[in-house]
Parts: sequence; structure tokens; C-alpha cells
Amino acid sequence: MNKEKIIVESTILADRKKVWDFYTNSKHIIKWNFASDDWHCPKAENDLKKGGKYYSRMEAKDGSFGFDFEAIYEEVIVGEKFIYTLGDGRKVTVNFEPLDKTTKVIVSFDAETENPIAMQKNGWQAILNNFKKYSENN
Repeated sequence: MNKEKIIVESTILADRKKVWDFYTNSKHIIKWNFASDDWHCPKAENDLKKGGKYYSRMEAKDGSFGFDFEAIYEEVIVGEKFIYTLGDGRKVTVNFEPLDKTTKVIVSFDAETENPIAMQKNGWQAILNNFKKYSENN
């Protein structure tokens, strides 16, 4: 069965080197990796290489809910893109495209079957928007 692809994107007012660092460095991931201000990412680990593991913990600040997000890297082209596979077999590709003094981040991922497509897209877009805000203000 083919899985539907969902694409979210954002143009960040920063060069590709900074955007890559802020997107992939654990010390930055914990500052932006959540969809709304009532959530946070208390822990992130990122072994950014083929076969390496990505891990982050997302939690509601009130402690009412939380989950682990884990993936294994399939391909890493430093500064340009990476592909990883989630625990349920879905693939995610993240591309970093330089545009003058900005960088376009494009995230393409296989939809899951538990939640509506629009909800998934909105959630991932909210996280990417939070990344943009963090990157442009730090």
C-alpha cells in the first residue's frame, strides 16, 4: 500500500549552515521541537549519520501527555538533506535549500493512519513554524 506524502515547508531568514545546525543540534532541538507553547521537548539526542538514531521526547507542560519520537537515519548529506525511518516504517525527508540570504526547509513525510491528514499536516507545520521563530530570534 502506498502511503500518502505530506509536505510542509518554511523559509527561514538565515543561511543554510545556521539552519542546519539549529535543526540538527540537540541543544537547539529542545528549544523549538513542539507545536504549541503548552508543550515542550525536555530531551533530544541526535546521532546524525547513516544508521544513527534520532530521539526526542515531547510532553505537555502540565504532564498530562507525552510521547517519544524515534527514527533511524537512512541517508545524510550534511548541510543539504537527510532521510530517516520512523519506528512504524514511515519515511521522512528533510531538505535545506539555500535562497539568497534565506534557507527553505522542506519536510516530506508518509502520513500515518490514526489521524486525519489535515491534522498531521497542521501539527508538523506548527513545529516547523516554531523552528522558524526560534532560528530567526537566536
